[in-house]
Amino acid sequence: MPVYKTMQDKSAAGLKQLAVLIDPDKLDNKSIKTLAKSASESGADYFFVGGSLLINNQLDECVRILKEVAGIPVILFPGNTLQMSWKADAILFLSLISGRNAEMLIGRHVISAPYLKLSPLEVISTGYMLIESGRPTAVSYMSNSDPIPHDKEDIAMCTAMAGEMLGLKLIFMDAGSGAINPVSTKMISHVKQSIEIPLMVGGGIRTPEKAAESAAAGADILVIGNAFENDPGLIHEICRAVKETIN
Repeated sequence: MPVYKTMQDKSAAGLKQLAVLIDPDKLDNKSIKTLAKSASESGADYFFVGGSLLINNQLDECVRILKEVAGIPVILFPGNTLQMSWKADAILFLSLISGRNAEMLIGRHVISAPYLKLSPLEVISTGYMLIESGRPTAVSYMSNSDPIPHDKEDIAMCTAMAGEMLGLKLIFMDAGSGAINPVSTKMISHVKQSIEIPLMVGGGIRTPEKAAESAAAGADILVIGNAFENDPGLIHEICRAVKETIN
């Protein structure tokens, strides 16, 4: 089944989902295997693979290991147009709708579109929204764009609605890697109530309790990376907390 159809069906059924975010720059092959095994055994739904830079040229190898160790869809979460691998199952085609940097809204997409058209990757158009997290993040720096203020639920809500009306298939609210504060439950709730497409939320989620709170507020898919890099065993606890959550 196509990855997006799985996301849609689970979201429509009220089933909460967990995506394990892996940055090949931060993990060696042994650590990736350990994380993949823990994710598979815990019942995680997806692997997201990407980073702000990817300087070690290990993207293909990372994807290969994940698909070899675990039978979970591998989805590219690219930081730039060079982060491509035909070994993955799908790619989030990210448009940074929270900012006003034309390169991140459509510019780089024009460059990568011909490549993606030829690839076997499932392309999932995604409205990417950066949310203020208490400190500057790599994403805000690399994208040269300001995040939506953490307490401006109305701006987030209207931005998400516009993304849906433009035909985007997912909305992804991200506080950024290493965020001090995650996206607030109030903002998650406001955005979820304003759209019909699946809502993903990531950044700053470090505990099962916070994951459950974000899911209960309306997040259909939780995206977590840093917490698992430091403690792969945490995947089981957070996955259980997410799966047991009911809106």
